[in-house]
Amino acid sequence: MEATLTDERPSPEGPATFREVFAQREFGAVFTAGALSWIGDYLAKAAVTVLVYQETRSVALSATAFAVSFLPWLVGGPLLAALAERHPYRRVMVACDLIRMALMLLIAIPGLPVYVVLALLFLATLANPPSQAAKSALMAQILTGDRLVLGLSLNASAGQAAQVVGYLVGAAIAQFDPAFALLINAATFALSAALLRFGVRERSAALDVANRTHLLRETAEGFQIVFGTPVLRAIAVLVFSSMLFSIVPEGLAAAWADQKAGGDLDPGLAQAVIMAANPVGFVLGGLLIGRAFGPARRLALMRPLAILAPLTLVPALLDPSPVVVALLAAACGFAVAGMLPTANGLFVQVLPDSFRARAFGVMATGMQVIQGLAVLVTGVLAERFSIPSVVGVWSAAGVVLMLVASLSWPSRPAVEAAVALASRGGAGAARNRSADASRVGSTGGPEAPAAADLPGDDAVDGERERHAVT
Repeated sequence: MEATLTDERPSPEGPATFREVFAQREFGAVFTAGALSWIGDYLAKAAVTVLVYQETRSVALSATAFAVSFLPWLVGGPLLAALAERHPYRRVMVACDLIRMALMLLIAIPGLPVYVVLALLFLATLANPPSQAAKSALMAQILTGDRLVLGLSLNASAGQAAQVVGYLVGAAIAQFDPAFALLINAATFALSAALLRFGVRERSAALDVANRTHLLRETAEGFQIVFGTPVLRAIAVLVFSSMLFSIVPEGLAAAWADQKAGGDLDPGLAQAVIMAANPVGFVLGGLLIGRAFGPARRLALMRPLAILAPLTLVPALLDPSPVVVALLAAACGFAVAGMLPTANGLFVQVLPDSFRARAFGVMATGMQVIQGLAVLVTGVLAERFSIPSVVGVWSAAGVVLMLVASLSWPSRPAVEAAVALASRGGAGAARNRSADASRVGSTGGPEAPAAADLPGDDAVDGERERHAVT
């Protein structure tokens, strides 16, 4: 995104408003299409899980059907996301929606063998990395400045809300007719494709033919720029660290609810309350903090919120009831949602144009792997120790980790220099920028140019005509 240093400083107009964000017609189309796709995704996860279980009565195969959706990120997320840089973002998103629509229609055919269902589901989820990377990259072309941060917050909140709605509706419908739930999912992808095709204008690819090398090399460059640039690396550490503990209550919810349910809450309801709490808190935090505070205040709050997020789960050591556990998880989600959009917005500003989809692939894959690792490790620990002790101690360690990450945060001159570096130069110089940016130290750096030396919002709007970026 061609950002300005004023994005990091108090705005004279105050924080962006929902009206300003949705006044951008293209954002409305992307937002609505994304919400439909997300609801369809989660609805399909619930429906396919039920479908496989009804066909096989195997818990292992049913769990496999759920886990298949994560595999593309683990086996090739960054590589698939790199493909999005080579083609116009709108075209990538529309093609992915149509592919998923067609495959969901095939999965809905009655009587398919389970291995065919799993194979088709895997093929459908292969479209997720390039589609989501293209969407992330397109957002910064549509929105700029504080509108982008609020738009990212709205987008993340919509994803969390879609998770709750998709799971609940999908599970309810699938109990009666899983195939019908899959047909609904196919319809959401068709509507999403139509919204994108007619609601978003075509732009040229971010990575033109002259700057392409080899897909594997381009993928490696995505890792290089994320972990080789001090400011990007600091943001990645902060985001990855937050994923280590925020997912834990949700991952251990079934066993925790079974052990602590009682009174008015049976184990199933207790599990649902705990699992839904974090997404609900995330939605509230993203909307309230994104709207109530201006850009400078949100930036100042980012590190305190990062420390607060694991701190809210430390009281699990007291072995609270499921309702209190849910409140703690909601508070954690609230704090994470207040931190992530600001971190995401800053991440976008420091990235060169032609690296945004690839960097998204690196970050998304890392988040998937880290969340899975956190649930796996805490689950193993919970076999030997009580769940409240595991969650409380794990979260206390998270507080220490966040303190260390916050203390090593880059200085303001380093951040400004990195933003200025990304705002200058074209895609052809992007590869050299990774090496240049790595020379901007994490605690210092060259004097950043004044805000007046960088393009303002009007200039950025003009730059939008060239090509899509996140």
